[in-house]
Amino acid sequence: MTPYTPLAQLPEAAGYGKGDVFVLFGELFGRGYANGIVDEARKAGMTIIGATVGRRDNNGPLRPLTPEELAEAEANLGGRIINVPLEAGFDLEPAADGFTPADRLKGVKPDTVVETKLDMAAIEESRRKGLARFRENLALFAKELEGLVPAGANVLVAHTMAGGIPRVRTLMPILNRVFKGQGDRYLASEPFWISDVGQLCSLSFDEVTADTFGALIAATAGLRSRVEGAGRRISYSAYGYHGCAVLIGGEYRWQSYTPYLQGWAKIRLEEAATKAWQEGVKATVYNSPEIQTNSSALFLGVEISLYPLLAALRKEGVGPAATAIWDACQGLLKEGETLEALLARAEAYLSSPVLKPFGTYDEWPHHNTAEQAGLMLTVSDELMAMSADSKNVVCAELSKSVFQVVGRLMFDHSWNPQAPVLWLNHDVIARRLVS
Repeated sequence: MTPYTPLAQLPEAAGYGKGDVFVLFGELFGRGYANGIVDEARKAGMTIIGATVGRRDNNGPLRPLTPEELAEAEANLGGRIINVPLEAGFDLEPAADGFTPADRLKGVKPDTVVETKLDMAAIEESRRKGLARFRENLALFAKELEGLVPAGANVLVAHTMAGGIPRVRTLMPILNRVFKGQGDRYLASEPFWISDVGQLCSLSFDEVTADTFGALIAATAGLRSRVEGAGRRISYSAYGYHGCAVLIGGEYRWQSYTPYLQGWAKIRLEEAATKAWQEGVKATVYNSPEIQTNSSALFLGVEISLYPLLAALRKEGVGPAATAIWDACQGLLKEGETLEALLARAEAYLSSPVLKPFGTYDEWPHHNTAEQAGLMLTVSDELMAMSADSKNVVCAELSKSVFQVVGRLMFDHSWNPQAPVLWLNHDVIARRLVS
C-alpha cells in the first residue's frame, strides 16, 4: 500500500512561463479535472501541446482525427494536437478468431454475470495486440513531441488518461446494479469483480488508467535527457483517486467512496510513479477529491464527500472566495433549505456506524455491502433533492471550485515536486481557495 502522504503546505507559485511547454497526454473532453491544469498553463503563457485518442467510426478501425475534428479539438485545447491516435486498452481489438473482448460480452446479463465464463486466452491475445498498437503509436507521438519542444524549455507533462470500461451496451445494466443497485437490484461488487467479466474490466482499467503512465515516461526518455541536460526541468503529473480527508466531527479524516473498483488500477498508477521517482524521474500522482463530472454519473454517492468542503472553507479562514462559494451554493437550494442542514445530513452519513468498516485506509479499495449501498444511495438522493434544479446542483458548483484549485496545486507543485504520490485533501483545497 502506498504511504499516505497528504500535501500539507501550499506550494509556491511555479516558475513556468512563455517559452516553456505544457503537454496534455489525454484528450480534453467536456469540463473536468484536466481543464484546471490546462487553464493554469494558459495563464502562464506556456506553449500547449495535446494528444488525441483518435476515433472509431461505429467501433471500426482506429483512425486519426479528420481535419475538421482536429481543428475543433485544437480550438478546445488552445494549442496544437499531435494527431497520432493514442487510444489505450484492448476492448475493440480482435483476436485471431475475429472476436473482440467487447464481442465476448454481448449477451451477458446481470443475473448470470458472476457465472459467465470468457475465453481468457483470447482476451489476453487481444490485450497484447492492443498494447503493441498503443506502444507503436506512442513512439510516433514521442518522436513528434520531441521535435516540437524548443531548446531551453521547461516541460510539464500531464497524464489524464483514465477509465477503461469496455464499450459494450450489455455491460451498463450490470454496472448500474453494482454501483447504483438497491434491494432486489443490488449486485455485490466482490463476486462481480472476481468473475471473468470483472477480471476483463480490471485488465482494461490497468491498461488505460495506470500502464499508460509508465509507458509515457519510458517513451519520452530522450526528451527528458535533452531537457535536463540543458539544465531545465521536466515533470510528470497524473490524477489519482485514493480517498481523501474531509471534515468529519470537526477533524479531517480519510474516507473513500465504495465500491471504487478502479482503485486497484489507481494503486498501480501510484506504483508506476514510485518506480519512476526511484529512477530519478519527477513523476507525481496527485490523489484528488472526487468531483461530479459526466463520467462520474455512474458512481452515484461519490459526490457526498464534496459537501464537507463548505465546512472546510470556514475552518480554514473565511474570505471573499469562500463567501462567494457559500452564496452560490445557497442560491441553488430549494426555498426553505439551508446549507447548514445539507452539511448536517452529509456529516451524519459520513460518521454513520455503517461506514466504520470502510474507513480503514490500509484495506482500500473496499467492496460494497447491501446495507452500505442502500444508505449511500438514499442519502445521495436526499442531498441532491435539496437543490432546486436537478440539473444545477450544489455538488456541481463545488466541483468547479475543486478542479480549478487542484489544477493550480498540481501546476505549482510540479515545479519542485517532493514525492511520487500526494493527497490533495480538503484542508489544502480550502486553504488554496481562501488565500
